[in-house]
Amino acid sequence: MRRRNLVAGALAVGASVVAAGPGAAASASLEDVLFRLPAAEPAQLQTLAARTAAAREAFTTARYSHLATVLPSLLAAAEATRDAAGGRARQQANGILARAYVLAAELASKTHSDAAWVAADRALAAARASGMPVPVGEAARVLAISMRRSGRCSSAVRLLTHEAAGLDPSEARTGAVRATLLLTGAYSAAVGGDRTTALALLDQADEDIKRRPHTPGGLFTVDATMNQAAVYRIGVHTTLGTPDEAVEIARGLNVDLMPTAERRARAWTDTARMWHTLGNGEQTFAALRHVEQEAAQEVRRPALRALTANLFYGPARVQGLREFAVRTGAVPA
Repeated sequence: MRRRNLVAGALAVGASVVAAGPGAAASASLEDVLFRLPAAEPAQLQTLAARTAAAREAFTTARYSHLATVLPSLLAAAEATRDAAGGRARQQANGILARAYVLAAELASKTHSDAAWVAADRALAAARASGMPVPVGEAARVLAISMRRSGRCSSAVRLLTHEAAGLDPSEARTGAVRATLLLTGAYSAAVGGDRTTALALLDQADEDIKRRPHTPGGLFTVDATMNQAAVYRIGVHTTLGTPDEAVEIARGLNVDLMPTAERRARAWTDTARMWHTLGNGEQTFAALRHVEQEAAQEVRRPALRALTANLFYGPARVQGLREFAVRTGAVPA
């Protein structure tokens, strides 16, 4: 009973934004933020783009508490700027607005908030209004993630493959977006139990990544690289119930080559899940410690706290796990 209550409590944390750190404004529900944006004046496009880039950096460095504090004013300013603009400036403002909402959807997904649906839908609407294929692909990806998490896996796969089909795999930017859509589609198919589609999409993504021109700096939140594809392959095999097929992939993965703390933490998270599914408590804990080293706020997310709690209350006795579980909020002190 204690274990069941604890895991349920950890997952319930996802109903709100990650708590703000010391000195930050009181945290607010992301749902409230999306439906009650603060008043804002239009901004210069260059200023708005710079603010969005800074918010992206908060996400990629896994400073989710900070991101939660800057998103409301950023979204409000982006909405005001788009509404006041016309012509080409309006298209550009819509592109920036789409990416701000992509960040909101990513943050909501981190905390298991249903607000991810709202943010992702707004991201895709703004992206389509911008007429820019890259923001459209990025927004479609976060919307598909929300669809998958609500159990609509086949619909998510259809959306992702449809959007991917319209992108040129040989062009640097659109090819990179296409690859990330295929990777997300592969994982969505795996969650839905469709092994054939999942593996086919992984192979297609690998082919696209190998033949496309290199894009310095990558995309907005996820890079299209062979390392990234390997992480998705680990997650797909674990989800399909064949984690043994992912072990060699995990052992050959050079996490240090991944460009951001958030992506490195995600790589270690998928590795931890793989080892946990295989029943290897020591390796699971080692991977969780790597997650904390890369991004301390990641191990305090609901999903990671639940994984830590499951490991803690499982049959294995792992040295140092209790201190880690207490420190990350997975179990009471």
